Amino acid sequence: MKLNHVNLTVTDVIAARAFLEKYFGLRTVGERGDAFAALFDDDGLVLTLMKGKQVSYPKTFHIGFAQESEEKVNEINQRLKEDGFDVAPPQRAHGWTFYVEAPGGFRVEVLA
Repeated sequence: MKLNHVNLTVTDVIAARAFLEKYFGLRTVGERGDAFAALFDDDGLVLTLMKGKQVSYPKTFHIGFAQESEEKVNEINQRLKEDGFDVAPPQRAHGWTFYVEAPGGFRVEVLA
């Protein structure tokens, strides 16, 4: 059985949607202004974003995007840095990985 739907409450649907499209290739398939967006990945995942006034995820909460290689992780890390995101270099942990705070109030892990 595979997980195929996740809903995130975010403070800024438009910024979170643009971030997920630009860096992780998700496609928006539906939206309601700045209150809701539904995004798909290439493997059938449906990720919905719903606007909330206050977002408070647990400290360790995150979503992850696995990459096919360490080089791809490095590339995404560099693009995020160039675009002004505060990201540490990837490091060896449970793979080659780093985390970034996404617009809207949630954390993303990128790993290979």
